[in-house]
Amino acid sequence: MDVSGRWVLMPRMTGWTALDLVLVFLMWALMMAGMMLPTVVPVFRLLRRIDRADAARACPWCRSAGFALGYLSVWAGFSLGATLLQWGLLEMRLVSPMMESASTGLSGVLLVLAGIYQFSPLKNACLQRCRSPLSFLMTQRSDSGFRLGLRQGSYCAGCCALLMLLLFVLGVMNLWWIVALTVFVILEKTVPDARWFSRLSGVGLMAWGAWMLVSGVGV
Repeated sequence: MDVSGRWVLMPRMTGWTALDLVLVFLMWALMMAGMMLPTVVPVFRLLRRIDRADAARACPWCRSAGFALGYLSVWAGFSLGATLLQWGLLEMRLVSPMMESASTGLSGVLLVLAGIYQFSPLKNACLQRCRSPLSFLMTQRSDSGFRLGLRQGSYCAGCCALLMLLLFVLGVMNLWWIVALTVFVILEKTVPDARWFSRLSGVGLMAWGAWMLVSGVGV
């Protein structure tokens, strides 16, 4: 995203209009699609393979298209929530018009919460679902592609939503931070025995957040 693109999407500190909401929502929705679709490629490919092998299926790509639509619908819902959260944080002057945290306290709290969540049973359950595409598809075999996408998107949101909120820490439009989070999510879903990876990252996030809260030093 170049500088001119950043200024087009730059929200005002107060008095958002409907156009501001729409532009920021589109920014979040496109960003979530770009970040999360690569992490679900194994499921998508496996679904395509299963449907192509099913001779009785008249449209072997229809379920795959429905899956992508359902998956993106979940992240569109997340994007709407993130847009409203950004609006509220702007009104409270906790984020800047550059869409990054203007508060050391906010950054520290988000990092600590994301680190704690890495140890939660819900995080682990959702991550296991995301890491086992074959078992997921076999247990949901009769579902439509759209419902499969909704289910998988829900597991991914349960796994990654708090990590995505860390975009507020270093900047929603910070390309390097976006790439780093995307790579992190892919690794978390593919590294063997990912529980150690999640917990190690959780410790790192909590330590980072605690340091910011204690020292008062921002990013």
